[in-house]
Amino acid sequence: MESITDLITSAGWGAPYICMELFLLASVLVVWRLEALSKKGVEGTVLGTIFMPFCSGMGNIIFAVVLARNQGDGEDVLINCLFNNVANFTLLIGAPVLIWSMARIPRRKSLAAMREHKMGRLSLALNLVAALFFSLFVWLLAADGTLARMDGFVLLALFVFWQCFHIHDIKKTNLLKKTSYPKTLPVEVILLLVGAFAIFVSTDWLVGWVQVLQRCDAVRPCMLGWASGVLMVLPNALLAFYYGAKDRMDVVYTSQSGDAHICIPLCIGLFAIFHAIPTGEFLQRSLFVLMGLCAAHLLFVVAVGQLPRVFVALFVAAFGAFIWLVLV
Repeated sequence: MESITDLITSAGWGAPYICMELFLLASVLVVWRLEALSKKGVEGTVLGTIFMPFCSGMGNIIFAVVLARNQGDGEDVLINCLFNNVANFTLLIGAPVLIWSMARIPRRKSLAAMREHKMGRLSLALNLVAALFFSLFVWLLAADGTLARMDGFVLLALFVFWQCFHIHDIKKTNLLKKTSYPKTLPVEVILLLVGAFAIFVSTDWLVGWVQVLQRCDAVRPCMLGWASGVLMVLPNALLAFYYGAKDRMDVVYTSQSGDAHICIPLCIGLFAIFHAIPTGEFLQRSLFVLMGLCAAHLLFVVAVGQLPRVFVALFVAAFGAFIWLVLV
């Protein structure tokens, strides 16, 4: 590990660009192998709820772990996670809908196709309910002004329980449909782990680099949180536009809502276990925006079955309002 970071550092002024390119190439590797899994019969709901959130959110997880290891600032983790989630529910769901629209319930198709579509909507609604409640739990735990170690364990336990529920649901579906995962799944997992290692190396170096700049007053405080948030939204954007272009809005929606569970509660919980996170007005404002977005998406999914384009434009505008609220 040290030899790799030393090799990157030896590149001099080009080292940050090498790390960013490594991060993005690793993300492309992840998307490539996820598409391979899709072609081998892994359903869109499974991809969106299990594989994609961990793969696209790997950078956020590693960022939280690296900051905890390097005695980083908890506010940077909050900014990274909240920016990521708000971007997911506004830009990264909204932009593909604006460009390619969102599929309605199939008409004049087989009963099996209609049933599968409705099951996908139910799964998506459950994901949105989970994102809403996870945000509410963080808001409640932060009411005393700090996310302490025990708060971190509570958030981590919530995440583990949620993943156990997902695994149970998928196993039950596979038994009922008499389906199984492809035999090449271990190979795909190895390739995904290679991508994860590349993300870890690049993130670790970039975090150390920005921390050095902060100590020298070359960049302002919290710059690490905002810069990392923008960088780590890019893999989510790649997934959203790729599957949006392939007319797989079910995968886009479930992957972005599932990725929200990675940031909240997992990433915030992981950091809080090692270092207490002081909470303030930024967290309160951001969580209120996030809970409002989750509730609005849930309303449209349950009542309408799709996201009307006129309201998508409002969601994109909400992203701008979020940036304005937290920076003013």
